[in-house]
Amino acid sequence: MTIACPDCGALEDLPKLPPRSTAVCIRCEGDLEKTAGRSINATLACSLATFVLLIPTNVLPIVRIDVFGMHAQSTIAIGIWRLLQHQWVLLAGLSALFVIVLPFVRFGLLTAVLGALRLGFRPRWLGPAFRWSIWLDLWAMLDVFLLAAGVGYYRLSHLAQAQITIEIGGACFIAAALLTMLARATLDRRTVWRTIGGETEASPGEPMIGCTHCDLAQPPSSNGSPCPRCAAPLRFRKPYALMRTSAMLIGAAILLLPANIYPMNVSMQLGNDVGYTIFTGIEDLFDNGQFGLGALVFCTSLLIPILKILAIGWCVLSVWRRSRTHLPAKTRVLRLVAEWGRWSKTDPFVIVFFVPLMNFGAFASATAGWGAPAFMMMTFLTMIATATFDPRMMWDVAGAGAS
Repeated sequence: MTIACPDCGALEDLPKLPPRSTAVCIRCEGDLEKTAGRSINATLACSLATFVLLIPTNVLPIVRIDVFGMHAQSTIAIGIWRLLQHQWVLLAGLSALFVIVLPFVRFGLLTAVLGALRLGFRPRWLGPAFRWSIWLDLWAMLDVFLLAAGVGYYRLSHLAQAQITIEIGGACFIAAALLTMLARATLDRRTVWRTIGGETEASPGEPMIGCTHCDLAQPPSSNGSPCPRCAAPLRFRKPYALMRTSAMLIGAAILLLPANIYPMNVSMQLGNDVGYTIFTGIEDLFDNGQFGLGALVFCTSLLIPILKILAIGWCVLSVWRRSRTHLPAKTRVLRLVAEWGRWSKTDPFVIVFFVPLMNFGAFASATAGWGAPAFMMMTFLTMIATATFDPRMMWDVAGAGAS
């Protein structure tokens, strides 16, 4: 069967692979299919369990803290509500979207699709539903919030006389976050797409147009029409891709400075306001001997955002300059940026976890700082820039003849 590589547009004849195998694109060297560790049954079990666990995760308390006879509990919803009360609408809205709404939507769709396939149903909505569940994979960030909760837990543990207890909701939250990663690792996308709808056989040298969502190859006359398998619009190239990506990239670069200069959050302890920037938060971790966690936060909060902007900018310049060099490397870098860029949301999510637990009136309290919405918006724009860019254009201008 013939598929079109979504990264370089090359047409590939991809047969059904044996277990523990990997198919690699002959042009951009990207993975087209992996069968090692993939199982539809395992993914269905993980997806269903995650969807069920999301209910107590968002309703029950995650953590309880006791300090000098006072106590506070935290749920994800309470953290977002506290941010809204302090007028941090953008930060609260995006956090609610990434941590509450989209995980429910993604795993609800994924469970429905895989369950229907296992029961032998083939309704018309399967293709679009599976396409949306795949697209939402990078935007449903329960696993990223788990890392943020770990950082917040560490900061709380250094409060004098603080006793921290992980509640039932916290256990459900940890299990759900780990299952989201396991569901991603075991999902056999190619088998699901084959089961939803067959693939195309193309003659050598025959021009085709490829769907960037399900990789289905179709005749050029299908340009502008919905994909017959996933219903996404078929386009030779994404419209206005360079313009949109450049605009998002410029906006992210502008926000990079205030995101790092202004405090991410402000804590009041015994009448003293203490602002924590990204740098001071990392420095605090290193000063207390938490080198591993400090290095992790440094990578997710500082290194990755900068590298994302530079990497996407490199790819955009490659198209503008009609560069023919390092095309596989550029395409590989873009894949890594798309996959790892989501972890940059760690620092803003720490605030969602931290704020409701620092609610002891005059003794101690916390709220967001101006660096948090700037950082959240900066990382949001870089993720959109990655989604709007069309890597096939790099191969076009190099004369690679991508389809």
